[in-house]
Amino acid sequence: MAAIDVTRRQITTTETPWVRRTLIGIALLFLALFLALPLAAVFTEALRKGLDAYLEALKEPDAWAAIRLTLITAAIAVPLNLVFGVCAAWCIAKYEFRGKAFLTTLVDLPFSVSPVVAGLIYVLVFGANGWFGPWLAEHNVKIIFAIPGIVLATVFVTFPFIARELIPLMQAQGNEEEQAAIVLGATGWQTFWHVTLPNIKWGLLYGVILCNARAMGEFGAVSVVSGHIRGQTNTMPLHVEILYNEYQSVAAFAVASLLALLALVTLAIKSWVEWRHERERKAAADLPLERPAAAT
Repeated sequence: MAAIDVTRRQITTTETPWVRRTLIGIALLFLALFLALPLAAVFTEALRKGLDAYLEALKEPDAWAAIRLTLITAAIAVPLNLVFGVCAAWCIAKYEFRGKAFLTTLVDLPFSVSPVVAGLIYVLVFGANGWFGPWLAEHNVKIIFAIPGIVLATVFVTFPFIARELIPLMQAQGNEEEQAAIVLGATGWQTFWHVTLPNIKWGLLYGVILCNARAMGEFGAVSVVSGHIRGQTNTMPLHVEILYNEYQSVAAFAVASLLALLALVTLAIKSWVEWRHERERKAAADLPLERPAAAT
């Protein structure tokens, strides 16, 4: 074990000091220009006219409606994707069946399809002139330009996040522990709750964090299906766009600052999850192996 650690240290210190400093400097410069500076600009513009103007922009009824709709959409989309992600990862990682490669491809579909195209798909299916539009209008069911359409579009663009975090993790772990639990008499639910879930909990939490962040920040697909009805179907990103187009820059950046805070909180939680996972992994690796007692 010590030899492996020495080898790792040697591998990570083969570059000359000036090369390491140059690479670190480039990375820090990139982060400063493309991450830190834009974030600083958002908060600077939001507070440009003082704290009172900032709070007044957030108290505005349309802003509250956008915040509320964003939270409702995320509260519906994330649990749905949680169930789908666990089920899809379980099927792909634990079973061999015909069509497995096709299912894996479908999971990755939202990564390759533009969110705007995804929104247009739902308009084609549920819009007034879409496949089910006349039937929905006849039964007074509104999907497009209403909350159901926003939720559907958000679910579509976010459903790969949890599944994609769990699939490689569950494939690497294999299914030996689940098979052992079943042999010992555990039911399927007991096996999942007491064996599978503890092994995937950090990956699952990480996927939920990313899914929630994307759900709250989604713009393209939601923009197509929302109708931009102020105070009714505008989420926070759409409300920011409307305010900015109306030259209400302070109000626009005030709402945008909430999304920026969400990004920072997401980053902090993500770092904490990674730290806890690494801590548990090291603790498990440092456990001494139990030796069988000597025969007397």
